[in-house]
Amino acid sequence: MPRPGRLCPPGVPQHVIQRGNNRQPIFRGRVDYAFYSKLMEQYAEEHGVALHAWALMTNHVHFLATPSAEHSLSNFMQSIGRRYVRYFNRRYDRTGGLWEGRFRSCLIDSENYLLSCQRYIEMNPLKAGMVNNPEDYWWTSYQCHALGKPSNMHQPHELYQCLAKTPADRKRRYIQLFNVPLPDHIEASIRKTVNNGKPLGSEEFRRRFGER
Repeated sequence: MPRPGRLCPPGVPQHVIQRGNNRQPIFRGRVDYAFYSKLMEQYAEEHGVALHAWALMTNHVHFLATPSAEHSLSNFMQSIGRRYVRYFNRRYDRTGGLWEGRFRSCLIDSENYLLSCQRYIEMNPLKAGMVNNPEDYWWTSYQCHALGKPSNMHQPHELYQCLAKTPADRKRRYIQLFNVPLPDHIEASIRKTVNNGKPLGSEEFRRRFGER
């Protein structure tokens, strides 16, 4: 059965997730995370993808990203995936595939869901029980948004920029958002849409992008 086409309108943010095959680890140590991060930076620039948020987990990755052209996101993910598999197989003396099929993604209604999706992504290590506080996990964009860590691959979304006028106030406002958990129905919607590829947004947003 042919795979359904992936809708990827330029300028519309997307939540992306890619898992290791059979949920096997795709990162075994700090060097792996660092190498994957360098690939993110390289191919985001090469393919015209604005990376707003990310979480590199043990056996999967999350991105919140805006493509500049129809095929930007697919080219970005394919370039990272192929290069990283070669690196991983060589480093750990293994053969074969690493990923659980193609990546999953959904369009995000910025006005209603973008910051919620960003928080959901950055809370992944906490939800997984890997850390007690989001700032304790190095490999998420929370380090940039809340702590001000510089990153060449980070392009903060304008809604984050609008939280406050100064960087210090912006970081403070952002940290405050994490004091209140995301509602269960919002978390459920974020999980469901990225897995089934349906747009996450208002009824008007879903109609606009042809949800059937």
